[in-house]
Amino acid sequence: MDSYMVTLTIIGIATLGMAWMPSFTKVTGISDSVVYVLLGVIVYQLFDFLPHPSPLLFNVQTIHLTELVVVISLMGTGLKIDKPFSFKSWNVPFRMLTITMVLCIAAVAFIAYWFLKFDLASALLLGAVLAPTDPVLAADVQVGPPMGEIKDEVRFSLTAEAGMNDGMAFPFTWLAILLAGSATGNFSEVMGEWLTIDLAYKIGAGVIFGIGLGWVVAYLIFNFSEKRDSISLNDGFIAVAAALSIFGLVELLGAYGFVSVFVASLTIRNYELNHEFHKDLHSFSDQTERILVAIVLLIFGGSLVNGILEHLTWSYALLAAFFLLVIRPVSSLIALIGTKLHFKERMGIGFYGIRGVGSFYYLAFALQKETFYMGDELWSTVSFIVLLSVLIHGTTATRVMSKLEKKFSRNA
Repeated sequence: MDSYMVTLTIIGIATLGMAWMPSFTKVTGISDSVVYVLLGVIVYQLFDFLPHPSPLLFNVQTIHLTELVVVISLMGTGLKIDKPFSFKSWNVPFRMLTITMVLCIAAVAFIAYWFLKFDLASALLLGAVLAPTDPVLAADVQVGPPMGEIKDEVRFSLTAEAGMNDGMAFPFTWLAILLAGSATGNFSEVMGEWLTIDLAYKIGAGVIFGIGLGWVVAYLIFNFSEKRDSISLNDGFIAVAAALSIFGLVELLGAYGFVSVFVASLTIRNYELNHEFHKDLHSFSDQTERILVAIVLLIFGGSLVNGILEHLTWSYALLAAFFLLVIRPVSSLIALIGTKLHFKERMGIGFYGIRGVGSFYYLAFALQKETFYMGDELWSTVSFIVLLSVLIHGTTATRVMSKLEKKFSRNA
């Protein structure tokens, strides 16, 4: 068979199937991520001439594909958040971004270094790539399209957290990269550069650029074009175009593009909060994201039967389960002490910190920038954690979120 034509056909069928996934998930309670990873396993078992799915062999391609998915997902994530931004009303996501994220990184790095005998740079990298909750595979636990009728604090918190911390994991990833590249492996040699450039400048500039560029896009859409009959900016693809443009420009300026894209999406969403066009913007970005997600999950499923778990040991597998079932939930409960959330809401937020495409991106990015002694082990461990997350969260999230929504949500 012509491998290209077979691959094209599989992608077409998989993409077409995404149209039925929301209905399938609603009926069965099983996430589309579970279905597509399983489909990837089956397809790669049946056809041995498909493109090799190994991220180890195709690191650059892995970076670009996962990066593209995350960028588009971040734009869609910001556009569907109805709650106007303020530090007070976004208190819970900010707690998750700071306290929970730091605790997760520290706990994973500590266990990997002291008990699993990772070198310090690899241990820190493992913590960094597992820190961000994934905006791509978390549709089942996030808020729905813009201007929804139901307000749910659990879904809002998970959505906002996923949007914010996908960019905030970058400083810790860079710290691991700098540490791996240092001659002595001493923190003092890299801390100065990390604090000034990777932490302060790149985050601060990313936020400022995101606000500015988001305002420009929003002005062009809601003011400039609406006052001029000869200029029409009423197509939903503007969301994807804006996401790619902002990401590329900000990265060229040396700041974190992920941060800017999410901040820009919030700026656009808050510019005309009740404008119906937000639905079109979100719809197109969501559809584009789902097409790309289908491809990524098929490849991930194929990698599972092509050696990505080859370096997984029982100790690494135990760390994976411990992270998802203990470290993330406990870190979240600590962060949410003092909030008005019910204990069940706190548990829902803590347990459903889904890991996915963002972790793949950060790991591939770091391994391209520097050599890590435990590179193969990192890929096996992270892949197993994402697989566990897909299976555990993907088969329980719909039912649990529905119960929480019925008990704690309120009408808009």
